[in-house]
Amino acid sequence: MPAPLTPIPPLTPAHPLPEPTPRLLQPARFPRAVRFPRTTRLLHALRHPRTVPLPRHPAVLAWGLAAGFAALYTCVAVNRHRRGLTKAYDLGIFEQAIRAYAHGRAPIVPLKGPGYNLLGDHFHPLIATLAPVYRAFPSPLTLIVAQALLMALAVVPLTRWAHEVAGPRVALLVGCATGASWGIVRAAADDFHEIAFAVPLLAFTATALGRRRPLTAALWSLPLLLVKEDLGLTVAAVGLLIAWQAREDRRTPLPGLALAALGLAATALTVLVALPAFNPHGGFDYWQQLDGGGHATSWSTLRTAPLRLGWPPIKWLLLFLLAATTGFLGLRSPLVLLCAPTLAWRLISANPHYWGVSYHYSAVLMPIVFAALIDAVRRVQRTTAHHVQLPTTAHDAADTSHLPTTRPVRRALAVTALVTVVTLPLYPLHEVVMPEAWSTSPRLTETRAMLRLIPDDATVAASNHLAAQLTGRAEVTLVCQDPVGPGPEWVAVDLRDPSVQSPCATAATTRMVTAYRSHGYRLLVDRDDLLLLKRP
Repeated sequence: MPAPLTPIPPLTPAHPLPEPTPRLLQPARFPRAVRFPRTTRLLHALRHPRTVPLPRHPAVLAWGLAAGFAALYTCVAVNRHRRGLTKAYDLGIFEQAIRAYAHGRAPIVPLKGPGYNLLGDHFHPLIATLAPVYRAFPSPLTLIVAQALLMALAVVPLTRWAHEVAGPRVALLVGCATGASWGIVRAAADDFHEIAFAVPLLAFTATALGRRRPLTAALWSLPLLLVKEDLGLTVAAVGLLIAWQAREDRRTPLPGLALAALGLAATALTVLVALPAFNPHGGFDYWQQLDGGGHATSWSTLRTAPLRLGWPPIKWLLLFLLAATTGFLGLRSPLVLLCAPTLAWRLISANPHYWGVSYHYSAVLMPIVFAALIDAVRRVQRTTAHHVQLPTTAHDAADTSHLPTTRPVRRALAVTALVTVVTLPLYPLHEVVMPEAWSTSPRLTETRAMLRLIPDDATVAASNHLAAQLTGRAEVTLVCQDPVGPGPEWVAVDLRDPSVQSPCATAATTRMVTAYRSHGYRLLVDRDDLLLLKRP
């Protein structure tokens, strides 16, 4: 009988090899030449994302963009003031108000009329927070720089949220598009207005709403009640969205409804009680703009107001440009409904300045439409992930930055970028690179020399653009206003001032200059349509 075979002991390597990874867990490797069907490529990208290295602190990108745009806004706005392009309406008005706040007085604004309390024009007590800064730096440039900083601050929450939703490239595009948006740029370069406070507040509010943080959104929205009387309606819209989100999440909608009621009550209280109490005429001056007839609003006017929403066609341009700014994708987000209150009163009004895309009125809409764009991108990304059954964790559902951008998102972002590039030369931000914007014309030199003849703390009646150069060091009224008492010590007029309709028509200015000369005012300067008169 043969001897049994002795089994050979297994060889033990000096350095044990790691156990092989199961094939199903190994990352898939595909040749570059292979072209997968669209669904397969998307599924592979979701499971094995080729991500761009993300900065650990998205705040660096957000605050960097904000600082850059703040510098651009400041350069443009300060240079426009240097060139004499700022006006009594509205830089001079707000400087007189904040100057009064800085010295502990009521915001009496002589540019609006004798003893006119500016809280009777619009309800904006929040501007008093600039009083300590103005007391330290008493200059119109203080207001201009403060507005630039406030406007640029809106870039921060939107950029950070875009980074969270779609990564750094989309965040960079959204941040740049927000900072260079036509509404914000026009406002940042146009004197000073109270809505400078509303722009960042709305950016933080809309971002918190998009992130489903109702308490944060409510807290950010409450200061809007102190910015302008109509923004109480926007606060009401925020409350309704909070209530709607609560119903979706199976929570009680009562807090959101309470905020909506507070917003409506605040608007009613300011328009019906506070503004008439401060207004020298005992009413709200802007009721008459609903019918254009100069009379108080009637029920018949309110009934016919919806018929004016879509006519004349210039209003279509406003709506189209707002939609195009979001690449039309933002219309899918409920956040865009926050625009409804502002658009409603602008389109119903009989004032044609409210209908177009000029002036500062669209600045408050910019953070809303860009928040709607980010929210729509998030919704598209999550829908795509749901179709391929990824991601499944709560963290992945909240953070979609690792997901690839889909074709609708890429198209929308391309349209947003295109609108930004096309509108950039149409608004003042391009003046940074225009050599002629930084030159000093001979007429500007003559204007400065004339204004230097006026001593500090003098009383001056001036035309619209000249007044903004004097409010920081003199008591200024408009030249077209009837004088009070002995009249101003000085009268400074630029007959080329383009403000031929409001606040001073050319005919009214000429009439008052003639009246001053008939009362013995001496003509000290008369050259190149610049006039300077001194009281005897």
